Amino acid sequence: MSIITPKSEDFLRKYLNNASPTGFESSGQKIWLDYLKPYIDDWKIDNYGTAYGIINPGKDYRVVIEGHADEISWFVHYISDDGFINVIRNGGSDHLIAPSMRVNVWIRGKEEPIRGVFGWPAIHVRRGEEAKLAPRLDNIFIDVGAKDKDEVLAMGIHVGCVVTFQDEMTVLNERYYVGRALDNRIGGFCISQVARLIRENKIDLPYTLYVVNSVQEEIGLRGAEMITQTIRPHVAIVTDVTHDTNTPLMSKRKHGDIKSGEGPSVTYAPSVHNKLLDLVIGAANEKEIPFQREVASRSTGTDTDAFAYSNGGVPSALISLPLRYMHTTVEMAHKSDVENVIRLIYETLLKIDHGHDFRYFM
Repeated sequence: MSIITPKSEDFLRKYLNNASPTGFESSGQKIWLDYLKPYIDDWKIDNYGTAYGIINPGKDYRVVIEGHADEISWFVHYISDDGFINVIRNGGSDHLIAPSMRVNVWIRGKEEPIRGVFGWPAIHVRRGEEAKLAPRLDNIFIDVGAKDKDEVLAMGIHVGCVVTFQDEMTVLNERYYVGRALDNRIGGFCISQVARLIRENKIDLPYTLYVVNSVQEEIGLRGAEMITQTIRPHVAIVTDVTHDTNTPLMSKRKHGDIKSGEGPSVTYAPSVHNKLLDLVIGAANEKEIPFQREVASRSTGTDTDAFAYSNGGVPSALISLPLRYMHTTVEMAHKSDVENVIRLIYETLLKIDHGHDFRYFM
């Protein structure tokens, strides 16, 4: 029986279709918190927008499960006299996929965006040296149908406006969730389902659990850096996405061997605490949850690093969801992997005791 309910999937669709760019995550956080509230005892939002639910408050042992809420996007950087818009990245946005994409230009205080497109010269006119023309960050541009700069400004568009791709979640072959921003609102979805299962199964945790949806991961783990100082957890379990390396043009020798549909991935890395990792793997083996393994040589590049190296060292682990085509509008996650990420986090939490001793040499 699936642990993802129709109500859960409706929430996922609404959550993914919403735009929550780095630094502007508030609308997505409202959707996430509205869904989460029936399954938690309390909730808070910090000064920069990281939202978190609290289960079993008041205990002196604190455990965090965390995903990040923000998505990559663009900033309006320059508006030409003839009304075309140049952009810079907000996070790791891919300029190669931009041409011919439809976009939303967001105006603060307005619910509806201005529609636009990333334009590109037709193939007919790219001859000779022009045939070598390739998208670069300094030559991609947005067309909002304006006749000049004054009309663009009259629309309310200005330098600093955020731009996202137009997109809606779909389901492919009844097997894959597809869309933009699965990195990493799918992580926010997973931890919300863990909270739901704890409440529905009437689990009495021996510690306080913080269900954390951090902001600003895409530009340097900033939300996690802030919230770990607020919560000061004793343990952190982070979930994010990782690359499915079994698609064309991916190198398994370079990036490891991870495949969608074969379970979540656990990471070996300096920031991943070995005893906590053993606990995660033990839960997977005990409950027959399929999982895969990967390594990170210096940092994981995820919020795991921010939690691990805070507050004198917080035992942290990373449970990742295999994802195809990261940082595009067609990111793909296998439904069974999503369910098994949820199961693995849930079962690991049940193995953590109040005051669990993760001291390295004990």
